[in-house]
Amino acid sequence: MELRDIEIFLTLAEELHFGRTAERLRVSQARVSQAIGKQERRLGVALFDRTSRRVTLTPVGRRLREDLQQALDLLKEGLARAEAAGLGAGRTLRLGVFGHAGHVLRPLVDAFRTRYPGADVQFGEIYGSDPFTALRTGEHDVHVLWLPVAEPDLTVGPTVLTGGRVLAVPADHPLAERGTASLEDLADNHVVDLGPDAPEYWVASMVPTRTPLGRRIPRGPTARTFHEILSLVAAGHCVHPLGEIAARYNRPPGVVFLPMHDAPTLQWALTWRSTADSPAVRALAQTAADLGPISL
Repeated sequence: MELRDIEIFLTLAEELHFGRTAERLRVSQARVSQAIGKQERRLGVALFDRTSRRVTLTPVGRRLREDLQQALDLLKEGLARAEAAGLGAGRTLRLGVFGHAGHVLRPLVDAFRTRYPGADVQFGEIYGSDPFTALRTGEHDVHVLWLPVAEPDLTVGPTVLTGGRVLAVPADHPLAERGTASLEDLADNHVVDLGPDAPEYWVASMVPTRTPLGRRIPRGPTARTFHEILSLVAAGHCVHPLGEIAARYNRPPGVVFLPMHDAPTLQWALTWRSTADSPAVRALAQTAADLGPISL
């Protein structure tokens, strides 16, 4: 029995529905039926009872499911151990993050280190003004970027962080007294211009060009780094939306962070250069997928 046929059998044994099994495995329903029929002919016994209304396992099918699941689990464990040994030979992934995101991502990094002893993660800082260059040059292996990322040469992996947005305003700004901000408030102020190296669609997902009512949001002055943004805000030159993680780990003088109650939740995902895919990158992505997103 081929490994793919085993996978089809075990998935059908779980779903008990040919259509859902085909959809889950991304194969045709005919392929599922073909694989099960082939197994039953080879074994000389029915594995499933089928009616027009439902699919159930036969006693032989139930026993085979238990046996094959144990065998498949052992196979996966063996492959995982082999992969861990290969990754553990001093492999360090360079992970680009914004500001203090590395601290929030500690559960992911700790899980990765536990799964792959000897492998490690080294953080590097990235800026909203230039989110992709370090990936494309190979300086970093993976970035954690807010979505969407729609670059043809980059692969978007699992979401690792979710959180809201805050608006950085000068401490003496009228909004600071109000204690909260909305997307509409952006039209009455200037926001930072991140420059030409960050695609407009990507910047706009954090800092829209228009408010929900259609008013234009003025851009300028220009800043490159997070600290430059905060310096311009503190000086009263602008306001600027940021991920709420900025408010959690920063208390810059002259700046107040206000929750933006109507801003959509941000999702941050692992992103890497498609041509630089590697077992280590895939292992980090799988660890992230198993762990699930961290909520800020």
